[in-house]
Amino acid sequence: MPDTQIGAQLYTLRDHTKTPDDIARTFERVKAMGYDAVQCSALGPIASDALAQRLRDTGLQCAATHVSMEQLQETQACLEHHAALDCQFTAIGGAGLHPQWSAEDWIGYAHRLSAVAQPLNEAGVRVGYHNHSHELALHDGRRPMDLLAEYCDPCVWLEVDTYWIAHGGGDPAAWIDRIAATGPDRVPCIHVKDMDVTAESAQFMSEVGAGNLNWPAILDACRRASTRWYLVERDGGPVEAFESLAISLRNMREMGLR
Repeated sequence: MPDTQIGAQLYTLRDHTKTPDDIARTFERVKAMGYDAVQCSALGPIASDALAQRLRDTGLQCAATHVSMEQLQETQACLEHHAALDCQFTAIGGAGLHPQWSAEDWIGYAHRLSAVAQPLNEAGVRVGYHNHSHELALHDGRRPMDLLAEYCDPCVWLEVDTYWIAHGGGDPAAWIDRIAATGPDRVPCIHVKDMDVTAESAQFMSEVGAGNLNWPAILDACRRASTRWYLVERDGGPVEAFESLAISLRNMREMGLR
């Protein structure tokens, strides 16, 4: 296990990472609030070596990245990028929302993702898939999360997002257990965000520990799955983005994570 298991998913700060100078300032703020790792996502244009230098300058580790299918298909460039960042994990940020796919569409997607993931995995970069809530909808009697776990090559991992699982009516802890049961090391990284509700019954994303998700159960499931990285993300919400990350970090440390 790394010295730290908590990372900041930079998609949370996407309005502050549009230029190389923005990225450097954002890294400094993230480090100052107590994070030692980040997931590189939603960054503006920056060369791999320049990004790596900014990580080194700030003392941040790159826990994971997010990439597109097109980037994964450029195998050598993808490997070089992750080598520069000294990063083992990457994931696709979701698929299948438009158009509405059938179960066969999802099975075909699982095979395509496996095909691009296998050569990267053999070279040391593990490819995953990040869910939203539509992967819990029934398609011809099957749920895409189950189809991905079943039909993706075992080298493909699933980046479970706690909020989106709950948004889809699922139990995050149960889904972590369910996916982990399909093979070793299927849940090395998760996205942690909480779910709360307004007095008018509208759901919204909240800081870890500030909402209604069952964190003791989620963290127990992650321990059973040997999860390495708890990546804090907040797509949007009433709390300012940097403050949101700071609150989640404090609460997670109080839960015993380091």
